[in-house]
Amino acid sequence: MGLQSCLKTVDMKKRYGDLVKKIGWKRVWGVGREDPRRVIHAFKVGLSLTLVSLLYLMEPLFEGIGENTMWAVLTVVVVLEFSAGATLCKGLNRGFGTFLAGSLSFLVEYIASRSGSVFHGIFIGAAVFIVGFVATYIRFVPHIKKNYDYGVLIFLLTFNLITVSSYRIDNVLKVAQERFYTIAIGCGVCLLMSLLIFPIWSGEDLHKSTIWKIEGLARSIDACVGDYFSDDDPNKPEDTSLDDLIYKGYKAVVDSKSIDDTLALYSSWEPRHSRKCHKFPGQQYVKLGAVLRHFGYIVIALHGCLQTEIQTPLSVRLLFKDPCIRLAGEVSRALRELADCIRHRQICSTEILSDNLQQALHDLNAAFKSQPKLFLGQNNRNNNSANDPSTPTMVKSEPKKGNSNRTNNDVVTPKQAERKVLRHTISKIVITRLEFSETLPFSAFASMLVEAVARLDLVIEQVEELGNVANFKECTRPPGDQLINVKACEITYSPDNFPSHGID
Repeated sequence: MGLQSCLKTVDMKKRYGDLVKKIGWKRVWGVGREDPRRVIHAFKVGLSLTLVSLLYLMEPLFEGIGENTMWAVLTVVVVLEFSAGATLCKGLNRGFGTFLAGSLSFLVEYIASRSGSVFHGIFIGAAVFIVGFVATYIRFVPHIKKNYDYGVLIFLLTFNLITVSSYRIDNVLKVAQERFYTIAIGCGVCLLMSLLIFPIWSGEDLHKSTIWKIEGLARSIDACVGDYFSDDDPNKPEDTSLDDLIYKGYKAVVDSKSIDDTLALYSSWEPRHSRKCHKFPGQQYVKLGAVLRHFGYIVIALHGCLQTEIQTPLSVRLLFKDPCIRLAGEVSRALRELADCIRHRQICSTEILSDNLQQALHDLNAAFKSQPKLFLGQNNRNNNSANDPSTPTMVKSEPKKGNSNRTNNDVVTPKQAERKVLRHTISKIVITRLEFSETLPFSAFASMLVEAVARLDLVIEQVEELGNVANFKECTRPPGDQLINVKACEITYSPDNFPSHGID
């Protein structure tokens, strides 16, 4: 029995081990398939580490630089980032921070060495305190914190290392020079790898993510309105794939603030690499992202109307199906046209809000006016409800048998009696105006749909401003042409393509 149990245990461990290995390799392979640039970045990091390691492995180079070669390896590991803008931001911050710290430490050492042996240590300690206080305080300045925080941190670290070690080491100048040279070599290798070998631009990532977000909002609106007016069987299980489509469409927009800020910051460090050598307007993309987030809140409200406990009957919703479907279609069509203009770097046409959108609004307004009883109720309903045998009546609920804490002799306080009367009054209002209460959810849905049209104007204004600042070319589509529908196009860009790092 013991041998059989041992064999079973070994067999189970082997099976689970193979399963874990299989799942692990699938996930590792999937990371590269989602974004092949990750494989390229890993290749560049490995190649950079190999190049700087030659300074330590080759005897002539090692004799010229010394043991400080490891600072070049450390620099590559820390500085080389996913995108060119992030690498430039870290590399230049590290280089200038090291240079300024070395220059200041030499000045402090020069003054301290001529102050006498008694005041030498006191002067160094005072200099370390003052520089540490000032540098740390400067890091709280918003502009410094956003753009140069890493450089100030490297400056503080390098200054303390050189200044304090100069008190015990005689030839500190040579050590500082060797460290500076190795750090400069490491930064140079990182910059060359990021800018010359398959460069990954943060500006392009921000540009593509904006397109993806606008098209995601268009898909979410189409799915929301289509699902709201669908005549499926209520007993049919819910379609989770449709909910996932709606959720993913607006989630990428609502959660994009930190990603937009990071990509805009790194794009400001990148050189002008476009054909016309225009500066990338990262802040305009950030402003457009803020307007899209406010538009995304409307889509969230539309999605919430699909999941409310009180729903308008399908027979009532179908009365307004055609104008709502056309209105949502025009909004999503305009969003796709905006995304297409940004994709091709064209200034959006002034006819993007077509007459069909205005007509759909008028038709929805006319549909509301044609059914006043559904939204205003009947004035004589309260008068006829008492004599109408079909009017529902309030039924007094019996106490639960299993509740041993209450008896027939319980005393009802005035406050409890007031609550019962209030609950009875509210229930009567809901029952006597049942049609009005059932149309409230649809009223909320329709109002959010109309609000989406109003928010669309703000999105169009930001896209026009982006086109003007970014020097987009004029739209070549002749007037009167139909707007381009890119719904059927396959979207290959997703938030998974964003760099995994954030602002330092």
